[in-house]
Amino acid sequence: MKIDALPARAPLAGRQMVLGNIDYDERATMRAWEDFLADEPKCARDPIKPSHVRSLIHDSWYRSATGGINAQGHEAPLNSDRDEIEFLTRANAELLAAARRSFASIGQLLEGTGAMLVLADSDGVLIDAIGDKKTLHNGMDIHLAIGGKWNEGAVGTNGIGTALWTGEPTFVHAAEHFCAGIKSWTCAGAPIRDPLDGKIIGVVDLSGYSPIFRPHNTALVAATARQIEKALAEQQAEQRTRLLEAFISSASSYRRKDGLVILDHRGRAIFRNNVPDGEATEKTDGRIEAGRGRWLMNLPSSGSEADIARALPAHLRSCHITPLKLDGDLRGAALVFPSASAVSSVTVIHREADKHLQDAAAMIVGESEALLTAVDVACRVARSNSVASLLVEGETGVGKELFARLVHAGSRRTANDPFIAMNCGAITKELFGSELFGHVGGAFTGASRDGKPGVFELANGGVLSLDEIGEMPLEIQPFLLRVLEERIVHRIGESRGRPVDVRLVASTNRDLKEEVAAGRFRRDLYYRIGAVSITVPPLRDRGEDVLLLVEHFNQKIAAASGEEPLEFSHEALAALLAYRWPGNVRELKNLVGRLHVLARGRDIGLHDLPEEITAPASGQSAKSSDNAVISPEVPEGTLAEAERQALKNALAAEGGNLSRVAQRLGISRPTLYRKLEQYGIRREFV
Repeated sequence: MKIDALPARAPLAGRQMVLGNIDYDERATMRAWEDFLADEPKCARDPIKPSHVRSLIHDSWYRSATGGINAQGHEAPLNSDRDEIEFLTRANAELLAAARRSFASIGQLLEGTGAMLVLADSDGVLIDAIGDKKTLHNGMDIHLAIGGKWNEGAVGTNGIGTALWTGEPTFVHAAEHFCAGIKSWTCAGAPIRDPLDGKIIGVVDLSGYSPIFRPHNTALVAATARQIEKALAEQQAEQRTRLLEAFISSASSYRRKDGLVILDHRGRAIFRNNVPDGEATEKTDGRIEAGRGRWLMNLPSSGSEADIARALPAHLRSCHITPLKLDGDLRGAALVFPSASAVSSVTVIHREADKHLQDAAAMIVGESEALLTAVDVACRVARSNSVASLLVEGETGVGKELFARLVHAGSRRTANDPFIAMNCGAITKELFGSELFGHVGGAFTGASRDGKPGVFELANGGVLSLDEIGEMPLEIQPFLLRVLEERIVHRIGESRGRPVDVRLVASTNRDLKEEVAAGRFRRDLYYRIGAVSITVPPLRDRGEDVLLLVEHFNQKIAAASGEEPLEFSHEALAALLAYRWPGNVRELKNLVGRLHVLARGRDIGLHDLPEEITAPASGQSAKSSDNAVISPEVPEGTLAEAERQALKNALAAEGGNLSRVAQRLGISRPTLYRKLEQYGIRREFV
């Protein structure tokens, strides 16, 4: 007799019903199971399936038998340890939260039905159960309770484990179970897939004694699984938004053109932007696409940048890392791929063994008293063993680095003593500490995996030149002072100190005394680096040194290009001598180089010189009022006033083109921007 359902108290034997496309016969199924077990060598050779046993069930019996499952077993393994259950709950918090609404609504309807609804994780371990109280109690007899393990490898054929194996909604009824002790039960399970990557993360199952079987039980659990997946998708969308917000709030240096990959707490890519093909694909065997959830790494629970950096695959370690926390817990990470390789502002120079103090002094061209006084002081500092630092002050372009090289040449003990030059005005505030003191691997976002020495370590045994030291952030200055006093440097992220033997030459185009008075530079650091100081005079105060420099650069450029030197007329030389040179020696060098390229002949007259040089210092009546700015005149007064006028002159001369202005003055664009803001100069030409 074929029936769709049986009375609640019908005996086990003799039942018949339609399961799938075949007739289910309780006795025939039991005989097939007994025959299957009777000849183990035969079943191990994958026996022929009886016609009245579903292929799904027969295949599962075969897996159970070959997997060593005890067919006479009466229960599933159970882990009742409280700590383990608590860990299990935390590990599946997202799945439990997503299932909460569905379980609450269905659970109210199961009382008195003889059915229970259970939730299992990806390993088939039960993490939640609701339903008819009596059935929940009876389920304890076979360990169908929280902590029970119901995958096929633990308890053989059953609705939970077989659904996990097949990846499809599945029911297992009565005698179809592999273990004898659970053949009085019926169960229907449906896998739950992660919406992000499609992996099975759990099973929802409806179970009870065999009389509860209905053909639509499988449809019920499949619909419930879809509801849970929908809730998971909503949770993930919210988390994705929050992680993006967390990144935006913490990524002050991120640029729109940089590549960006956001990872969730499982190390899967949930957002991708501007990451070219192949940039982050080696680990994933395919492109990273937003929302695809490709796995990239195991996100370490510590949440430290160092640990995240170590966990990254090798081809991703050039990226910058930002751990992302939500509600105080690590919930993801941001990988930023700079659009172009960062150009280091630190230059390492190793001097040749045959360089001597006199050779270095000869590179400083000039005979003016002010210049020779500065050279004399620098030479004495270079020869001294008691003076560890020197402060070189002077306007932009006067040649302050030459004095640092002079100190290095005079204090050289071996041919390989290093000379390290760093421009403080070219370092971002965020990277200042790393450039100065170095860092250990993964100490901060963008830190190299293996760590990196700072300029103090690189300069050990030699000279460190810190140009534009007045640009150093105030919060970094105490650490510099400590290194200078203790002669020990600590890399960022490292407690171990590293001894350093470094002679410091600091240079600045600012008036550091004014900076100290304004609170922008530490007084104690100023006195520490300025125990001995020299002032390199501006070119306008060096008299006929201008003519010596013109001849020096003229001969040098001609020799480098294989051409004859230029010939300057008396009128041209007089104009060069009278000019105020707001860009100092650097401006003069650039002018001579430009003349070698653009002059129509080898003879240079007034007509070959720029207008700002040939125009008289006064008498601009024929010019518009705007051209008054072009006047090379620099007001008498403080260095700051002179610098302000030099900026205005350069802006006017270059038509407001900031790139050319920065090049003309020999400073970086960021420094130019700061100075324009500092002096309140509007960029009318931009």
